[in-house]
Amino acid sequence: MAVSVWASSSTIPSSKYNNLFAAAASSSSSFSNSSSLKFPLQRLPVTWVCSPSPSPSRPRLLPLVKAKKQTFSSFDDLLTNSDKPVLVDFYATWCGPCQFMAPILNEVSTQLKDTIQVVKIDTEKYPSIANKYKIEALPTFIIFKDGEPYDRFEGALSADQLIQRIENSLKVKQ
Repeated sequence: MAVSVWASSSTIPSSKYNNLFAAAASSSSSFSNSSSLKFPLQRLPVTWVCSPSPSPSRPRLLPLVKAKKQTFSSFDDLLTNSDKPVLVDFYATWCGPCQFMAPILNEVSTQLKDTIQVVKIDTEKYPSIANKYKIEALPTFIIFKDGEPYDRFEGALSADQLIQRIENSLKVKQ
């Protein structure tokens, strides 16, 4: 089942907002005795971000990319047997910028499918790989060519910035 995610704005009337927080405050012993808690009486905007299907008014901008889960005997096997450069995203599930990069990597993978293979490595599931390549910040991206590290960069980027970085790296060092 595919889940599409996008944002839309909505508001919660102030009475519902206050009731929501009053219930939370009364259920917690640390808040129930506090008389200094005051909640705003205005309407607050709320952003809902998840929906099970695309809205007819907001069509999907990118095609849905299904990740191929492949098994290799080792990470080195994956790198040496690839017929094109491999972009490895070292990430963690708790890392906000890493989660931000997930749809961007799907877009980059689609646009550069003939140029580069995109692979994600969870540093908490595979700490030995993360240690081998000295991953100290997340997300960290390493481009491998012929099984060897070719270029390395850290931090979240837009799709355009990531594509430009990959293309420039592969052009300059060829």
